[in-house]
Amino acid sequence: MTTQHPKVFITGATGFVGLALVTALLAKGYALRALVREMSERLPGAVEQVVGELGQPVDLAGAQVVIHAAARVHVMQDKTADPLAAFRAVNVEGTLALARQAIAAGVRRFIFVSSIKVNGEGTAPGKPYTAHDAPAPVDPYGISKLEAEQGLKALAHASGMELVIIRPVLVYGPGVKANLRSMMNWLHKGIPLPLGRVANKRSLVALDNLVDLIVTCIEHPAAANQTFLVSDGEDLSTTQLLARMGKALHRPARLVPVPVALLELGGKLLGRQTMINRLCGSLQVDISHTRETLGWAPPVCVNDALQKTAEHFLCTD
Repeated sequence: MTTQHPKVFITGATGFVGLALVTALLAKGYALRALVREMSERLPGAVEQVVGELGQPVDLAGAQVVIHAAARVHVMQDKTADPLAAFRAVNVEGTLALARQAIAAGVRRFIFVSSIKVNGEGTAPGKPYTAHDAPAPVDPYGISKLEAEQGLKALAHASGMELVIIRPVLVYGPGVKANLRSMMNWLHKGIPLPLGRVANKRSLVALDNLVDLIVTCIEHPAAANQTFLVSDGEDLSTTQLLARMGKALHRPARLVPVPVALLELGGKLLGRQTMINRLCGSLQVDISHTRETLGWAPPVCVNDALQKTAEHFLCTD
């Protein structure tokens, strides 16, 4: 006798996380409906596509679970005149409009893919963020994600709809863009990098591990009304990450042991403090609440995830 899965409505289905999530859900036999801005050939034919925008009326009929992965994403150099207003329009107002429609349609559970930026921008080594820490977002993106969480909690409390909040750290995997892809480019080209003495600690999460947690939260009874942090469960320094990534790329990392104080001084002089902070600062999360509440563990180890990421890069570079 086969188990009947709940019908899932997903936003952000054509994105980096969304496409991997769609693939995993279809493999497990879930019926999917996806909100898209326009019909997309990137999605398998088995996915029912609904054309629309966040904030507009959406047909949620029959959906029992909503996974909200769409967002106005964080960018390093935001050119918008009022970034906070732009983030709020999508990440707060759009999210809450979708949640109200979900409540009206009788959706049982709403899974919100938030961000670790709700907790803050960094931690002291050995003092990771936990799911129970007081939020302390710094930038407009993190503030908008916190405000969305707060609004969702109020709606869920008033309606009885179950809410699951997931706060990922930096996600990597096949097709990753931004800083991690830049790192792979540097390593692949054999460029010497002044990052051989960085002793920070950063939590990352492999795409497969994040997707596995989201799928777990669809039906797990203990997930209801919980907030979960997610990572690979192994924290790396920037130096360690580059060394392992170089090995995965079959390109030994050429890491020059420059003192961090000099890197920080260079960052100030060149106006690249934010980038240096990301490379040299720590950001760790404690996922014990996630493990204990759900009986969950990251199914993929860091080395295997880096290998998969590197293989995809080498095939597409």
